[in-house]
Amino acid sequence: MAQRYEFDWPDRLVIGTVGRPGERTFYLQARAGERLVSAGMEKEQSAALAEKLDEVLDELMIQEGNPFSVPAEAPEGLDDRDPLDTPVVEQFRVGMLSLGFDPSTAQVVIEAFPLVEDSPASLVDEDPEEPAEVLHVRIPVGAARSFCKRTREIVSAGRPTCPLCFAPIDPDGHVCQPPEELM
Repeated sequence: MAQRYEFDWPDRLVIGTVGRPGERTFYLQARAGERLVSAGMEKEQSAALAEKLDEVLDELMIQEGNPFSVPAEAPEGLDDRDPLDTPVVEQFRVGMLSLGFDPSTAQVVIEAFPLVEDSPASLVDEDPEEPAEVLHVRIPVGAARSFCKRTREIVSAGRPTCPLCFAPIDPDGHVCQPPEELM
């Protein structure tokens, strides 16, 4: 039986990082009261989640009459600029994400499933149809817009991009650009 981490209308759902730019670890973190779940993610997964979630919200917003009251931008007062809640303990590393929408509650549904190792032992020991763990979160559309805004800000707060090759520039230098102390 899978371990399900269920969050209906959580107190907080954010993408956040631990570490300095170039060495950051990304987390999808949900909190309800004292219950806290952190799932490790890749930077690209975080960016893709925000992008796809915004697309889902845009599609819902353009439905005739905007029946779910989807805001075009993150509503004021819902910004979350705080760091991740501590302690940050990775429950699992995200391998796959799914998005959905529940029209009966006007909530976005986000599910995160663990990364599955391709080892023969894990295929024998576990039911391949059911993941070992799943993080299942339901949030209202305004909170979803704010989640997307914060995630884009977190993703873009990494290392600056080289204007010549578009690769990230490390603090101690880059192939196209020598370190500042050598200049």
